[in-house]
Amino acid sequence: MAGSKTPIYTAFAANMAIAIVKFIAAFSTGSSAMASEGIHSLVDTSNEILLLVGLRNSRKKPDAARPFGYGKELYFWAFVVSLLFFALGGGLSIYEGYHHLQHPEAIKNPVWNYVVLGLALLFDGYSLLTAVREFNRQRGETPFWKAVRKSKDPSTFVVLFEDAADVIGILLATVGITLSLLWKNPYMDGIASIMIGLLLTAVAVFLVRESRSLLMGEALEPVELQQVVDLVMQNEGVCYVDKPLSMYQGPDEVILFIKIKFKERLESQAVVDTIQHLRRDLQDKYPQYKHIFFEPI
Repeated sequence: MAGSKTPIYTAFAANMAIAIVKFIAAFSTGSSAMASEGIHSLVDTSNEILLLVGLRNSRKKPDAARPFGYGKELYFWAFVVSLLFFALGGGLSIYEGYHHLQHPEAIKNPVWNYVVLGLALLFDGYSLLTAVREFNRQRGETPFWKAVRKSKDPSTFVVLFEDAADVIGILLATVGITLSLLWKNPYMDGIASIMIGLLLTAVAVFLVRESRSLLMGEALEPVELQQVVDLVMQNEGVCYVDKPLSMYQGPDEVILFIKIKFKERLESQAVVDTIQHLRRDLQDKYPQYKHIFFEPI
């Protein structure tokens, strides 16, 4: 089922507002963890823009240069987003924490930190809830982790994991700042920043792997391929169907290649009519099969 842009717009608005406030608070208080959170939110904001670019470009109509369409644009930009999440989100946060450990600085005006973190948790929590609702709508009764691994729509699961990392990162920053104040130990703030960076890096590695798999081209599930074979075999003019070849071009766009052995008594025109009938039946049941090719064997 096609994804909605609502989680992306919600995440964009939340991250943009929170990034500005976090940087103001980091400048005012000298908190390393807060600076890391500001970097995190800024990276997330740019990520949402790139995902929207991918969604827009993926809906271009096929042309002479791209006869199968531009569906994989979404997978490409999701892969770029995952790399940015790794390099800018995780890497800069770890560097900021390391720098703070090398040059510790006591937190000033801690109330600012808690106000900002509270607002961030409120807005990021709402954004996460929106992403979870959309993902649950798409996955239906499928178990959560299985749905994540099998999802063909990175615009949904990338935002979902970004928002989850946001919320966990806020909690880590809160713990780091609190321990730094209670123990009068500025190093705890730097350690929290490094932990946030490691969290972002772990999420990014997962997203890179999933996005790369989609970009390389994933096939239909074996169960669905067998359903395709069963449907084709129901036609009285077919006596054998080889295992179909398939590839996702986008969340709602599949290329399907089927080798069929027709019954010998069929004339050429009957074969053509049978192929047209099969294509119509398949696309009626699976409208995402945008390109279906048959090869008589």
